Order: sequence, then C-alpha cells, then structure tokens
Amino acid sequence: MNKHLAIYPGSFDPITNGHFDIIRRGLRSFDHVCVAVAYNAQKPSGLFTPDERVEMLHEVTGEFGDSVSVDKFHGLLVDYVARRGAATIIRGLRAVADFDYEFQLALMNRHLNANVETVFLMADAEYLYTSATLVKEVAALGGDISKQVPESVARRLKEKFGASQ
Repeated sequence: MNKHLAIYPGSFDPITNGHFDIIRRGLRSFDHVCVAVAYNAQKPSGLFTPDERVEMLHEVTGEFGDSVSVDKFHGLLVDYVARRGAATIIRGLRAVADFDYEFQLALMNRHLNANVETVFLMADAEYLYTSATLVKEVAALGGDISKQVPESVARRLKEKFGASQ
C-alpha cells in the first residue's frame, strides 16, 4: 500500500470551497490526494453527472499539479482504495452530526478492510455551514453563492438553474 497517497471520496455535487480547503490541507500530510467522485451506477442521481463533477474538480484542483488527481468510482469505497493501492481515506468534518455519521462509515470501512485508515480533517470555521446541498438550494433560488464555491462552479450552477448570482 502507498502510504503517501490518500483518497478523498465524496459526491462533490458540486465541489465547494470547503471541499477545496480539505484537499489543500490534505496535501500537508500526504504527497498525493486522489479526489474520488462516488456515484451509484444503478441509481444515478445528482444535479451534475459524475463526468461533469470530474470536469469541475479538474478545473478547481489544477493549481496543485500532479499532487492531486481526480477519478470516479462506484461500489464499495474500500475496494476502490485497495485498487488504487492507498492506505488512507480523508474525510472532512463540519459539525458533531458529521462526526457521528462519518465515525460509523469509518468503522464499517475498517471492518471491511483493516489495512485502510480514515483521517478526519476539521472544516475551517469559514466553511462550517457550507454544504453542497445547501449551495444548490440557494443557487436554485438565485441567491449569492460566490463565497461558498469556486467561480467556475458558480458559473456552472448559474447555467444549470438559469438564475443570476
């Protein structure tokens, strides 16, 4: 297993500045972070397709060069992590409610593959209440999301909803 590689999974529908902050901070501890877009192949959902999410992530993480890669996967996360040869999963936490859910996931992942560790990074205070779901709701109603998402993502949300932001 590659201990210098960490997998940062999520739906990233869309990527927020909070996600970006976790990627940036993950690079302080790992040589390479693979941002992995999770999707359900049998039950597609989300505002953006997995391919659109990957495109947005490439646009936003380009400044990190070869230190960040972007991929997509479906199925069990621990299986994906093993296929990539990684030993660590990065997860971001915003509040106590996140911790409870993420702790359950981490324990199940450890049960499924004891060689994979989960590292939790606390969200920066600026992003404690930023969520992709909330961003989409505000964008759909024409609200200002410029401080919650990168500019290119705000543009794509505007295109999706046809609203001014």
